[in-house]
Amino acid sequence: MEAEGFMGLSFPILLDGAMGTQLAKAGLEMGGQNNVSHPDEVLSVHKRYAEIGCDILITNTLTMNRVYVETHGVDVDVREVNLAGARLARAAAKPEQRVFGNISSTGHMLEPYGNYTEQQFYDTFKEQAGYLAEGGVDGFIVETMLDLREALCAVRACKAVSDLPVIASLSFQTIDNGGRTIMGNSAGEIAKAMDGAGVTAVGANCGDLDPHQTAEIVSIMRETTALPLLAQPNAGKPKLVGGQTTFDMTPEEFAKGIGECIRSGANLVGGCCGTSPEHVLQVRKLLND
Repeated sequence: MEAEGFMGLSFPILLDGAMGTQLAKAGLEMGGQNNVSHPDEVLSVHKRYAEIGCDILITNTLTMNRVYVETHGVDVDVREVNLAGARLARAAAKPEQRVFGNISSTGHMLEPYGNYTEQQFYDTFKEQAGYLAEGGVDGFIVETMLDLREALCAVRACKAVSDLPVIASLSFQTIDNGGRTIMGNSAGEIAKAMDGAGVTAVGANCGDLDPHQTAEIVSIMRETTALPLLAQPNAGKPKLVGGQTTFDMTPEEFAKGIGECIRSGANLVGGCCGTSPEHVLQVRKLLND
């Protein structure tokens, strides 16, 4: 991979923002099932990010793996929903923009904390990655993972399906003690493990951190690996208001936090929960400046 970027894209590379919270604002239940039930609404969100000038659009397929779908009662066909997700993102993308297939958690835990084996997770991720590759994605992004072991299962599955680039991103609960996920994995441990797994880039998204704290995770990872680093924080720390999780960071403040992430070593930036096209637009202006 060239030092200045990958896939013909130059650093810093801009990814899109949240899909789920945008669909929720439209009165829909969040989730990949909307690829089949409300494709026009999903396409509309993708198009708004594409118009801003994002370099990479991410498919709306976050938890559309068989384990999650079947154990959470999601009424979709796994192949259909992933192919639809790839098709919708591709339909919104301009010729110069890339589409990455989104893969995330099964919603369950591995043994000994849960009832699933690494082979079962690997198999379900391999199936999903295969459908996304069939749908014509340009790469994979394994994100919003809480457990390094589960994330590695997904990375191995993606690499078994094709030689497309794989970005791996975990969610952090704290910046203390070297930055930790809820399962106790440190930022340095994650960066080292993903480097060894052969990913194209590694980083942090979602979680309980704001963009300024995410910059500290990036800094820790930069000490451990020369890989390109990803920062996709939420629009501030999640807050519970009236029984609903909300994010209240303004687009301007969010962009300032992304600036800190870049100064800390982030090469790929974007937004996660609570971010909107307006948040991403401010980041686009920052990168243009």
